[in-house]
Amino acid sequence: MTWSSASHSRAAIHMGSAVSLTIPPAAGAHPVGCTDVMVGAGKEGCFFRLFYPCSSSEDQKAPTPWCPRPNYLASLMGIRGWEGRAAQYGASFILGNPQIPVTWNGNFLLGTDRKPLVIFSHGLGAFRTVYSSLCMELASHGFLVAALEHRDGSACATYHFSEGNAGTSPQEIWVPFKKVQPGMKEFYLRNYQVHQRASECVRAVRILEDIDAGQQVSNIVESGFSLDALKDRIDFNRVAVMGHSFGGATALLSLVKDNIFRCAVVLDAWMFPLEDNCYPNIQKPILLINTETFQTRKSIKQIKRMNSDGADLKYLTVQGCVHQSQTDFAFLTGYLASKIAGPQGSMDPHHCLKIHVASSLHFLNKHLDLAKSIPKLEDLREVIQAQVICGFSLINDSKL
Repeated sequence: MTWSSASHSRAAIHMGSAVSLTIPPAAGAHPVGCTDVMVGAGKEGCFFRLFYPCSSSEDQKAPTPWCPRPNYLASLMGIRGWEGRAAQYGASFILGNPQIPVTWNGNFLLGTDRKPLVIFSHGLGAFRTVYSSLCMELASHGFLVAALEHRDGSACATYHFSEGNAGTSPQEIWVPFKKVQPGMKEFYLRNYQVHQRASECVRAVRILEDIDAGQQVSNIVESGFSLDALKDRIDFNRVAVMGHSFGGATALLSLVKDNIFRCAVVLDAWMFPLEDNCYPNIQKPILLINTETFQTRKSIKQIKRMNSDGADLKYLTVQGCVHQSQTDFAFLTGYLASKIAGPQGSMDPHHCLKIHVASSLHFLNKHLDLAKSIPKLEDLREVIQAQVICGFSLINDSKL
């Protein structure tokens, strides 16, 4: 189920890519593998990309496209106003067919130890691979990372399969991005979606529990990776949830939905979809990594209502970054990059990624009780340290 169309690749070479996406290799001790997992044919199933530490990648050269199917780019550009042919036919050669430096279906790391698990929730209008740079880094440091593709209409596009009648093959059913319709109150739509998203995070854990227990779990997309390799290898005493923007709100709600999640790392949470009575119930350790341009006075007040009983609540603000700096779009270059990703931050995206990885690993190490040697924020160069504020910072202090 990966995008490997030679015709699209040739078009990119012939036309010249207007945008380049170059994601850096992960810096941890382990090579990284990834595979796609879809369990359940209908919309109520679960779909995620699994990033994991793998054995030596010397003999594992299978390419891993960043964009799984051309439908995603067309839908992504459609959301940004590139309708019709500009979206449908222009997307593939505008960005080309970028690869990510991981091994597709690589062999899972040998051993008998159990790996900590992170469930990752994407932002509004994204899809499961948009945070590959961050997920790769966590996997290279020994984590299993299940990057969900939500089916609530908040992904730019996603799909599931029809149940299929006797004698007929299941058909792909694409779920389009759900826009707020005229006369509709956005809160009711987004609140409904965030609850579905949090339930999908819990569902992903339950599926992985079945796989870990050795139960027969059918992967519909037939990626070529044997799920049996995960039997007895997942540590369900060390499970965290992580997300960006809408995914940040999803991560917070997931802490309430199920006690399996011990802590959360939240990137620039969009607090709008959460109902008021949710905040006092969020009593788990949380790290919030914010940018200066996204949060508002109102959202900061909402964030500060959490953890009233004194659980560890830590917030950082990274200066020189914008909301999209916490996605792979930070690594876009070219004269159309801003058309796809919006305004870029002033900080080097590699430095920005280092800050997010070091901060996240330090927090996860503490709250998942992991005795690992990991990079610490204070070990980074002074020029990077100077751009991190412990607390909140707004460029426009009058934001409401």
